[in-house]
Amino acid sequence: MFQSLALALEGLPACAATPDGKGDRPRSTPVRRHSRMAGRCEGVFWRRTDRQEVRKIVLAARRYELATRAPGSRNGDLGTVAIEVLELLANLVSFKTGRLDPSLETLMRKLKRSRDAVVRALKALRTHGFLDWLRRYVPTGNEGRGVQVQQTSNAYRLSLPARALRLLGRMGLPVPMPDDHAHALEVQKATHEAHLASLSMAELPLATVDDNALAASLSRLGALIEQRESARRTESQSRFIS
Repeated sequence: MFQSLALALEGLPACAATPDGKGDRPRSTPVRRHSRMAGRCEGVFWRRTDRQEVRKIVLAARRYELATRAPGSRNGDLGTVAIEVLELLANLVSFKTGRLDPSLETLMRKLKRSRDAVVRALKALRTHGFLDWLRRYVPTGNEGRGVQVQQTSNAYRLSLPARALRLLGRMGLPVPMPDDHAHALEVQKATHEAHLASLSMAELPLATVDDNALAASLSRLGALIEQRESARRTESQSRFIS
């Protein structure tokens, strides 16, 4: 009874009711706060996706990591492990249903990373808007009036934050393909050239250089040049006014 009351105070949602329909809360094994019963709450959380959308999320995350990396720093706001975790999740997600629920142990084993590194990577992805999840539990057996439960893997959902989408420029927008293949290639080429022309000196290396380290260095150099040019223009305007 006291354990049932404790779990109720932790804010378990209505979908956590027991299968017998009497509404008894799981009472024997503590579960994480706001956990939900697996199989009952994912329907409104998971959503269908496709390969193009998933690739767009991964590409945006890579550029976001480079764009937020400070001079002399090895990592940006996400970190190397977070990019590895996101790439793995992108390979595991079901395009048809959006189902994505690997265990923490699975992520650790496939990436050969420690629990602490994976947990920190997941938190970084969630903080910056590339990932969300639901904590879940499963019943393990009946005992008395309550239901034995235990924590199970989270249900994950990939997402693309607006600030990262902007780093993709026009590449982030769907381009309708004409019936004529030659014309389609011309449209793609023109779109790509227009996108490159719209990039700043700091953004251009991130879009054109495959070597991540070199792209980051060129991006920092471009940012410095832009800052100096902006300062010169401001100084010239001040002199003209005075």
